Amino acid sequence: MSAVDADNVAWLQKVIEHLGWPGHTCVGMEAARAAWLIAQHADEHREFQERALVLLRAAVEAGEAESWQLAYLTDRCLIRWQESQLYGTQYRGAPLPIAEVEGLDERRAAVGLEPHAEYDARMRAL
Repeated sequence: MSAVDADNVAWLQKVIEHLGWPGHTCVGMEAARAAWLIAQHADEHREFQERALVLLRAAVEAGEAESWQLAYLTDRCLIRWQESQLYGTQYRGAPLPIAEVEGLDERRAAVGLEPHAEYDARMRAL
């Protein structure tokens, strides 16, 4: 799996060098989602994942990527930086630490995610 991830990251890095973040308009919804998924799971490529976070944020602001994707990647990076996540998307059997739990569902709704209780039930069922 690590070799596949490394190949995917190398490929996406080349795409980013030529196009910038591959947004909806340029590559379509399915390919844009695939780019996010590669970045989301690039944990062994920390610098790339952090660069992807910056580029994805700009793509969301430009309407070229989905805000929920940014929420997931933000949480992934925050956890790796040993900070509390903002959207409650990252689990290891149970949710990893979440900042300001009282505002969690409002933050989730703002990026198009379901209430955390629904997500939590789904994640625990896995």
